[in-house]
Amino acid sequence: MDFTKVKKELEARGFQVAVCPTKEEAAAYLNKQIDGVSVGFGGSMTLKELGLFDSLGGHNEVYSHLNTPEGKTKDEIRALAAGADVYLTSVNGLAETGEVINIDGAGNRVASSLYGHKKVYFVVGRNKLAPTYDEALWRARNVAAPKNAQRLGCKTPCAVKADRCYDCKSPERICRALVVLWRPMMSCEMEIVLVDEELGY
Repeated sequence: MDFTKVKKELEARGFQVAVCPTKEEAAAYLNKQIDGVSVGFGGSMTLKELGLFDSLGGHNEVYSHLNTPEGKTKDEIRALAAGADVYLTSVNGLAETGEVINIDGAGNRVASSLYGHKKVYFVVGRNKLAPTYDEALWRARNVAAPKNAQRLGCKTPCAVKADRCYDCKSPERICRALVVLWRPMMSCEMEIVLVDEELGY
């Protein structure tokens, strides 16, 4: 896939951008960039597919609520991740015009994409891209969110077929907050790692 347009748009907005042809190369790049620090993970199937918890864990202090150790709770690990030097997550939609879109339920992922870290990395497979902001938002709501709801076993209309958003009032709804980054936050560095493979939801 040609990432030229989105890379140019992201850089014009102030984001750092790296392009990796494969998930293996993306994992190697991140392992080189992130060393000897504490690292927090958002709940991301993309990061899981890259095997980053294990590889980064060999030379960093890592926290992921998807890998909660015995004797700890998910909330305790989320809190540790929120205080880490570096934070890793993905996106639910990325517009080729440069807007970075995430929807969250617990709030830990979107909160950490805004504040509290020296650097935030967004690892993005080509399937997350859409031509415009409206299409990227549509993707986040109607592709990523239903698949995540289904994965988590939520009792929501969208989880039944993982087909679209029903804008439901379910108490188990995971679409509770929407964050759009137009530019990196003033408080930290932000880098988008574009990967030319389909990753995550």
